[in-house]
Amino acid sequence: MTASGTSSLSRMQHSTAFERAARAGHAVSGVLHLLIGWITIRLAFGQGGNADQSGALAELASKPGGRAALWVAVAVVAFVALALWRVTEAAVGKKRDSGSDTGDRLKAAALAVVYLAFAWSAFGFARGSGRSSGEQNAGITARLMQSTPGKGVLLVAAAVIVGVGVYHVYKGVSTTFRDDLDGPVGRGVTWLGIAGYTAKGLALAGAGLLVAVSVFTSDPSKSTGLDGAVKTLGAQPYGQVLLVLAGIGIGLYGLYAFVLARRATM
Repeated sequence: MTASGTSSLSRMQHSTAFERAARAGHAVSGVLHLLIGWITIRLAFGQGGNADQSGALAELASKPGGRAALWVAVAVVAFVALALWRVTEAAVGKKRDSGSDTGDRLKAAALAVVYLAFAWSAFGFARGSGRSSGEQNAGITARLMQSTPGKGVLLVAAAVIVGVGVYHVYKGVSTTFRDDLDGPVGRGVTWLGIAGYTAKGLALAGAGLLVAVSVFTSDPSKSTGLDGAVKTLGAQPYGQVLLVLAGIGIGLYGLYAFVLARRATM
């Protein structure tokens, strides 16, 4: 990147409006995780729904009136802003840490892709064409399973998703998430982070394992992401209790996301 390009991105990072918009992305993520947690608990008691981001967005989009449409539109803008913030971090490093290493920049680039995907999903629901993430995942899996290289791609993807899940669990149990926050971290926030990161990590690892299972059983319907992992959990002995605990844990991660919105190191 040229010196002028780097300078422009650095100036963007020091824009108060840009930082506030990016922080709003964490708040939107918090709302969606609270909804996913609520849907998961409802599943425990026999009610329908998709326990993933698409299910949470569908829940919002189904409400009557302009407020829901406005909220979904805000979700699109907030996720795009947070994605662009991660792009600047990948290019020039963190605003408050000029020594960001290659690993930090690669992580920022990966997060930018994730948040852009979230924004695209929200945009789909805003215009009334949103689709279940589970259906999309199963469709992609079915196409890739038609060839040996495609199956290899799926197994790599499964390993990556499981790895991300394990990392979330590690981050929660080790409390290293506190490094992401400015200022002292109290006991309440620490417990929120431990419970939230651990619950989300276990759910992600379960989703990754289901991708691998779908390849080995030649059944793409098993590869339905977070929603599939949650519903598989509910089918186990004491599934109702496990779903309630999972829903509470995911909801706690949602509450922690509000802490990030206010105190994340940007």
